[in-house]
Amino acid sequence: MALVACPTGSIGTRSKINLTPVLSAFPEPIADNVYFCGYASPDSYGAASYLVCDANTGNTLVDSPRFASQLVRRFEEMGGLERLLLTHRDDVADHQKFHDRFGCRRVIHQDDAQGIRADETLDGREPMVLDEDWTAIPVPGHTRGSMVFLYRNRFLFTGDHLAWSVARNGLIAFRSVTWYSWREQTQSMKRLLDFQFEWVLPGHGHRTYQPAKLMRQKLEDCIDWMEKTL
Repeated sequence: MALVACPTGSIGTRSKINLTPVLSAFPEPIADNVYFCGYASPDSYGAASYLVCDANTGNTLVDSPRFASQLVRRFEEMGGLERLLLTHRDDVADHQKFHDRFGCRRVIHQDDAQGIRADETLDGREPMVLDEDWTAIPVPGHTRGSMVFLYRNRFLFTGDHLAWSVARNGLIAFRSVTWYSWREQTQSMKRLLDFQFEWVLPGHGHRTYQPAKLMRQKLEDCIDWMEKTL
C-alpha cells in the first residue's frame, strides 16, 4: 500500500509482484463512512486526502489526491463525488480533473482561491454551516485562507493546521511551515475549543482518535504550548 500511495514513486520491489489486490485497497476505511484515499500527489506535497461517503449529502472529498485511474474507478463504484472541500491552497493537486470527471463542487476560502478555479469561495473568519453534517471553520495561520472541516461533530479534517505527534503524545501545529502567521494560527486554534470532535485527520502528520473529553484536553495543551512560543 505504501508503494501504491507514494507521491514520488520512490518505493519499489526487487522482483515483480501482483499489485491487483493492493490497487483496490484504497480508499482505506478509517471509521464509519470515512476513508483515507492514498494516492498522494507531489503537487500537494504528498498530503493525505479523505473521502466521506454519505447518501444524504452525496460523497465528499477533502483535499485532492492524485488523479489515478484505479482511484477514480473506485470513486465511481462508491457513488461518485458531489463536493470537493479544499482546506487550503497547498493541497489542491488534481482538483480540476476531479471536477471535470465528476462535476463535483469545489469549496475553498477566498483568501486562498487565487489561481484556483473554485465553484464556491467562503469568506470571513466565522464558522460556516455547509449543511446539516458539515461545518467549515476558518483557521488562518498556515496560510491566510486555511480552513478545517468538521463532519458530524466527530471528524475534524485539519489540512496543515493541526496533527497528532507520537513523540509528544499530543496535538501539534507546524511552526516551521507556517507561511502566513504563527500568532494568527495560535489564535485560530482557540476557535476549535467551541467544537466537539473525536478524530483529527490531517494532511500531514499522524491522524488520531481520542474520546471527545480527552481530545479537548490535548487541544488545550497544544494551545498552551503554542502560546509559550510566541
